[in-house]
Amino acid sequence: MANLQVDIVSAEESIFAGEAKFVTLPGESGELGILPGHTPLISRIRPGTVKVVQEDGAEVTIFVAGGILEIQPGAVTVLSDTAIRAEDLDEAKAIEARKRAEEALRNTKDKADIAVVEAELAMLAAQAAAARKLSQLRRKH
Repeated sequence: MANLQVDIVSAEESIFAGEAKFVTLPGESGELGILPGHTPLISRIRPGTVKVVQEDGAEVTIFVAGGILEIQPGAVTVLSDTAIRAEDLDEAKAIEARKRAEEALRNTKDKADIAVVEAELAMLAAQAAAARKLSQLRRKH
C-alpha cells in the first residue's frame, strides 16, 4: 500500500513534513480518518489533535487550533494559524492563557471582540484538554 505525503504548517513554520500510512484529525463534522487513496476533499478543521501514523508505526501528535485541510489521494495538507507539537504542549500555560481570555471577555462589550475572545477560549480549552490527555498517556507508558 502506498503512503500519504503529510504536511502540517502553522503561520510560523512547517511543523511536520513526511510520509504516513494513516492520519486522524478533528474535522468540522467529526473525527476524520485518512488513508492513501482518500477521495479529494477540502474542509475546515476544529481545534484538536492531528495524529500521524508513520510507516514504522511511530505516531506523531500535533495540536492544531483549527484551520483548513486539503486531501488528495496521495497527500494531506493541514494549514493552521497555530500548530504545536505534542511534546511542546503545556497545560498550565494554556489554562493561564484561558484565564486571561476569560477576564478579557468579562471586560469586553463589543460584539466583534466578544466573538474573537470566545473563539480563542474554545481553542485554549481544546489545547488544555489535548495537553492533559497527552500527559496522561505519557504517564501510562
